[in-house]
Amino acid sequence: MKIVSYNLNGIRARLPRLLEYLDEQKPDALCLQEIKCDDDAFPIMDIRAAGYDGVWHGQKGFNGVAILAPAASPVTLRRQGLPGDPDDTHSRYIEAEVGDVVVASIYLPNGNPVGTEKFAYKLAWLDRLRAHAAELLAEERPAVLAGDWNVIPTDDPDDVFSAKAMASDALMQPESRQGLRRILNLGYTDAIRARYPEGAVYTFWDYTAGCWQRDAGFRIDHLLLSALAADRLLDAGVDKDYRGREKASDHAPTWVTLED
Repeated sequence: MKIVSYNLNGIRARLPRLLEYLDEQKPDALCLQEIKCDDDAFPIMDIRAAGYDGVWHGQKGFNGVAILAPAASPVTLRRQGLPGDPDDTHSRYIEAEVGDVVVASIYLPNGNPVGTEKFAYKLAWLDRLRAHAAELLAEERPAVLAGDWNVIPTDDPDDVFSAKAMASDALMQPESRQGLRRILNLGYTDAIRARYPEGAVYTFWDYTAGCWQRDAGFRIDHLLLSALAADRLLDAGVDKDYRGREKASDHAPTWVTLED
């Protein structure tokens, strides 16, 4: 079972790349972030023509998450966002059942600039996510928290091309990292690092300053596995080639395969 996280940076702008990916890789579950369209504008007919169906939680021009699966639609478990703040209007979380696995698509707040309400919102959102992640563990089911977490886990070159260049960014702050670690410490496994304990594995390359050409990237797209999912881990990786294609997203699809 291949489960993929893919921040599209706009589903309408990147629809050819999405359909291409579905045709070439045939994932069993594809978690999308930053679809940047409202619910009515989601291109479900094109996706169904490609042999997939999906559930989505859109927002016009911003955010937006979705989960696609072959043929039959995944069973939606949670669509109206992350619990804990009924006034939260951001479309950043959706959860579905694909086969016997609970799959979440997550678009964590960026948090920049540090020291503003945006950074405070990021940290509060991480706290809410931790509470919900603990609830999922208590259900004792295989679960995969997949998405653009907007957190670079360490200063190591394995995770970021230049810690100095990113030092003041919200993605690198100790509080952001602590929020991610607190979720991992519940008992989740970072699939990429379980598969590749060492070595640079980047998932994002900015459009500016020749970052792709220089391989000046960093790792912010993560797939966290509950214990029952981690027991089934076969492989994990990044489909880096897709970042270099015409009109590509600035993220590459990041994936895990689990034993059926």
